[in-house]
Amino acid sequence: MPKRILQGVVTSNQNAQTVTVSVERRFKHPLLQKTVRKSKKYRAHDENNAFNVGDTVRIQECAPKSKTKRWEVIAS
Repeated sequence: MPKRILQGVVTSNQNAQTVTVSVERRFKHPLLQKTVRKSKKYRAHDENNAFNVGDTVRIQECAPKSKTKRWEVIAS
């Protein structure tokens, strides 16, 4: 099964080896046909603490690394 890859912006890097990434998706409302923006935050593993707030990164699914981390940062 292929791993999902998402792109988003780092919103927090306070924790060791962890970044919070906000991923935004856009879709048309089924009835109103208006473009809707929804965002969701993911916690991703950042091995070397290389990314800072505001960086655009790509994350991919991985095996659970902690209670909340199921994603890891790949080269952006």
